[in-house]
Amino acid sequence: MLSSLKTLNLLVMFLLELAVYTAVVLWGVAVGDAWPVEVALGVGAPLVMMAVWALSGSPRARYPARGGGRVVLEVLWFGAGAAALAAAGRPGWAAVLAGVFLVNAVLRRLWEQ
Repeated sequence: MLSSLKTLNLLVMFLLELAVYTAVVLWGVAVGDAWPVEVALGVGAPLVMMAVWALSGSPRARYPARGGGRVVLEVLWFGAGAAALAAAGRPGWAAVLAGVFLVNAVLRRLWEQ
């Protein structure tokens, strides 16, 4: 049973990562005042987030963040996703993203994932 819950928690982590990308796209489209700006922000911002996660956050990161650095990276990265949702006019979804992240992070720490 616990093994299944741990696997589910890792799936939730992956879905949270995808939610951050979606949030940043929504932010880019929401803050752009003309379609070229919307496209540039809607494509460029997620690419920047992908680069940060690929370099430091992913399981196969070139420069993996560990210990306290990992905690800081996750809080900033997922916090950016929540902030992007709030800035895009979706504060309720921002709160949900932040809340699910906090529960997921606590469980990952408890289960040493």
